Amino acid sequence: MTEPGKVLYIIVCAAGPASDVGRLVTEAQQQGWTVQIIATPSALDFIDVPALEKLTGRPVRSQYRKPGEPKSPRADAIIVAPATYNTVNKFAQGIADTYALGLLAEAPGLGIPVVVLPFVNSALASREPFRRSIETLGAEGVHVLLGPGQFEPHAPSIGAEVIDSYPWHLTIAQI
Repeated sequence: MTEPGKVLYIIVCAAGPASDVGRLVTEAQQQGWTVQIIATPSALDFIDVPALEKLTGRPVRSQYRKPGEPKSPRADAIIVAPATYNTVNKFAQGIADTYALGLLAEAPGLGIPVVVLPFVNSALASREPFRRSIETLGAEGVHVLLGPGQFEPHAPSIGAEVIDSYPWHLTIAQI
């Protein structure tokens, strides 16, 4: 179990399993984490924002705060799940064109542990840019849960059929 008051950012991307992120929130809370949901702008259409805000007691963030708005507490750890092809590649390249990616760009340099659980199909996972991104992130100490016994890419066009088997539970053990 984690120390009381430890803050976990869960960064949610626009992929099929996103609608079930409450499962991960509940598991993290049971282990003593204070959870802050960060959604990519596209992920907002995949999640139930009011339900997640009720579950966490915190606003779901998807944009940088405005001047004068309170800051979120600093993360002690970050989980990116489900992580899309786009987010994995941008994270590896240091692209910070959204609030979520800005947080991720900074995290390795701040020593914040990051766990990434992708949700991609086998056609995307086989691409050289994605394979290089996984290697780059791993070299920076980011735990990418991809491969046997972790997340295994599914065949193209069947993502909706495998959502229920998305291994949310693997993430918590890595932080």
